[in-house]
Amino acid sequence: MGHALNNTIQDILIRFARMQGKNALWVPGTDHAGIATQNVVEKALAKEGKRRQDLGREAFLKRVWEWKEQYGNTILYQLKRLGSSCDWRRTRFTMDEGLSEAVLEVFVRLYEKGLIYRGNYIINWCPRCQTALADEEAPRTETQGKLYHIRYPLEVTTSQGRKVTPQFIEVATTRPETMLGDTAVAVHPKDKRYKSLIGKHAILPLVNRKLPIIADEAVDPKFGTGAVKVTPAHDPVDFQLGKKHGLEFLNVMTDDAKMVNVPKPYEGLDRLECRSKLIVDLEQQGFLGRIDEHVHNVGHCYRCHTAVEPRLSPQWFVKMKPLAEPAIKAVKNGTVTFVPARWTKVYLNWMENIQDWCISRQIWWGHRLPVYYCQKCLSQQQSECGMRNAECGMKAEKHSTPNSEFRIPNSPGVIVSKTPPTKCPTC
Repeated sequence: MGHALNNTIQDILIRFARMQGKNALWVPGTDHAGIATQNVVEKALAKEGKRRQDLGREAFLKRVWEWKEQYGNTILYQLKRLGSSCDWRRTRFTMDEGLSEAVLEVFVRLYEKGLIYRGNYIINWCPRCQTALADEEAPRTETQGKLYHIRYPLEVTTSQGRKVTPQFIEVATTRPETMLGDTAVAVHPKDKRYKSLIGKHAILPLVNRKLPIIADEAVDPKFGTGAVKVTPAHDPVDFQLGKKHGLEFLNVMTDDAKMVNVPKPYEGLDRLECRSKLIVDLEQQGFLGRIDEHVHNVGHCYRCHTAVEPRLSPQWFVKMKPLAEPAIKAVKNGTVTFVPARWTKVYLNWMENIQDWCISRQIWWGHRLPVYYCQKCLSQQQSECGMRNAECGMKAEKHSTPNSEFRIPNSPGVIVSKTPPTKCPTC
């Protein structure tokens, strides 16, 4: 029904333009639908007891192309039956050679203009599809969950210099499994309850890591206890706090949301299994406060509906604010108008607060970024300079404060080129 409605409206507009004597062209085309198509083929493989990793990249892509040849033109047949007045001789597919060439060309041009960069930021990560997602691909939905109150012991030093921990600061969180990556506790600077604790330290339960107690106006004193755990590698707000206060960034989950870089009892557990075990252990050791029912917004993968995991990851982004400026100007000067007019404010609010767009994905089906990394430049551990096309980016579980925006063409170790380089221009 959606395709029929949408394309009927387009057909009306294109036919009306032709009736007015305009040279109107409607080019039909289909999208390769990267994540969606890959998921469909992976489900077919699962029925055979196989994974794409079992086939390898080339064999898997061969299966995807076979699926595309069988089902990819279904929508075109439907449009023809609807009578859509497209120029069918010009039909295009997003993976056609000419269009693929255009994608590479635009990527390189935007990179050279400083509009595409690579950086470590919090992104939406789907543990099932094992790829980064744009914000629009991880819609947030109201989810019934729980708010866990956890007691973090305070580090106290007596006048004799003997350390004791008789007191606690209680934090509230919906994701206790991420506490294993905590590197601070934060309070609002004007919150009288905690003013005397600012600058002191708490102890991370079950881990015994010392955490600074910091003050920041980003903390909502009315949420939970007014004190929050800070996990810079697994939360967008905490990420900003981490950069601002120079905190350590600890990634405690693998690509498939299993725990890593954590104490042995939790190593390798799925994130939800880890949550359950942590709650039991915290309660047994007297660190668990009350548990409240709590409704909150959780991002879900738009294709497999798995709850996404915010995590720090090196990805490629498009700088959106410079691109949004002419679109904002066009509406404000009346070149573009909205019907109904009330959507004008919605549009302007969206465009004026637009965030940079994460464009890299860790899937096999689709356009590969024209990016190459020199292992010798990026890792002193490697003795030889080896090139690899790496749309996935480098993997790292432990990060210092992120500052890795590559804006200058051919930065050391990072080569953006339409054709594979034969050697590193740096080393």
